[in-house]
Amino acid sequence: MTATAEPSWRASLVLALYRNRHVAQSRYLQLATVRRDGRPANRTVVFRGFLGDSDRITAVTDLRSAKAQEIQASPWAAACWYFPMTREQFRLSGRAVVVGEASGEEDARRARRDIWRELAEATRHSFTWPTPGEPRNPSVPFVETPTDPEAPLETFGLIVLDPVEVDHLELDGNPQNRWLYHRDDADRWLAREVHP
Repeated sequence: MTATAEPSWRASLVLALYRNRHVAQSRYLQLATVRRDGRPANRTVVFRGFLGDSDRITAVTDLRSAKAQEIQASPWAAACWYFPMTREQFRLSGRAVVVGEASGEEDARRARRDIWRELAEATRHSFTWPTPGEPRNPSVPFVETPTDPEAPLETFGLIVLDPVEVDHLELDGNPQNRWLYHRDDADRWLAREVHP
């Protein structure tokens, strides 16, 4: 196993995002959390960028959602990301946090505000809707409540996934290529090439 100063998996992920930039779905990844009953829950989220210069992955959520509650109860999460143009898969696992207006590190709260500002108005509207997962009342219409791009709603949260393990698989080629990355206790990334 070799130690790397920079997580080379991040450079590979950035390159995959760039090479797949014409495929809108390349920004979608599956995020798995642990439900209160111990079973996994999985859903698709949109990649909103890295947190600053770190290797932490960001996505957004409604703070009233099941995934926000699951992360708060059990921070371990896993993500799986497939890039169709380059035929690459990244599996990341680590600890996740949910950031609201008064929670999380300052850089994460700042990123939350910046991402809110960049969201389409239609997406910002969705955070004014009734509580996710609650029974739907067909007689109550979804109202398009105007939102202020400078003031995130209190229902708006940022998910920050801090990976400790990454599995990168390149399916193109024969043989295929696969690398495992693990962050050690000294915060260094260790990498090794393994059989696909």
